[in-house]
Amino acid sequence: MIAEVRRFNRTLTARIGALDDHFLGRGRPLGEARLLWEIGRDGSELRSLRSRLGLDSGYASRLLRSLERDGLVRVVVDEADRRRRIVRLSPAGLAERRLLDERSDDLARSLLAPLPAAQQHELLSAMRTVRRLLTAGEVEIRPTDPGDEDAQQCLRAYFAELDRRSESGFDPGAGISAQPRELRPPVGVLLLAYLHSEPVGCGAVKHHPGAPSEIKRMWVAESARGLGIGRRLLAELEARASEDGARIVRLETNRNLTEAVALYRSSGYREVAPFNDEPFAHHWFEKELRP
Repeated sequence: MIAEVRRFNRTLTARIGALDDHFLGRGRPLGEARLLWEIGRDGSELRSLRSRLGLDSGYASRLLRSLERDGLVRVVVDEADRRRRIVRLSPAGLAERRLLDERSDDLARSLLAPLPAAQQHELLSAMRTVRRLLTAGEVEIRPTDPGDEDAQQCLRAYFAELDRRSESGFDPGAGISAQPRELRPPVGVLLLAYLHSEPVGCGAVKHHPGAPSEIKRMWVAESARGLGIGRRLLAELEARASEDGARIVRLETNRNLTEAVALYRSSGYREVAPFNDEPFAHHWFEKELRP
């Protein structure tokens, strides 16, 4: 498997010209060209830029200094928050980015042109799959305090989606409790999923010594769906419940959350009689855990 990945990497880097210091014939390496593209027409906050590209601060600084010397970018202090630095393209940088876009289109055409139509579609399908799976591999799941701003951001989005998709709306205060104190160790845990340092999903478990644990607050941002984040969150929450001694996990959900219902069923949950009086729920599930 490792050898196959390495063969793919060698083929790709050679085919797209990543080894050429004059990427797309513009006298700069791929790293600088990619940075210009990521900065974009509207500029970018420096920390966000580094996070999206996975660059350490030293390498990013060297790339930016080179682009600044060429008069293509400028780095300014954000007047709204002087701790933040904003990178913007100069007029020359905008012109260079437009030219890079044109030449990148030409490179893409050159990859497709030698292939017959059937192989073009095969290649594009494979590229979509590779991109999705590589992105999925960048997702990080870690425990977070419920009072943290990232956690609150996810929970607000979760409540808003439930309210939007329910016929009667959703009132988080009317259902089964999942207060912050119930989602902190040792009585519970809240997990957040991060993609490029941005929170894109959450899930929680409440422990009950000698009784089934409860899965709560399962949510994934629409922009990150299809990456398997919900399944990973669920598996990690089950593991946390098992470590706490639970032999069964339970959850309830609304019938309009069809993706969630499908996830639970395909993950080994069986539908059972209602075990609480959650007014928002139409389905109650439980699953036996392996010790």
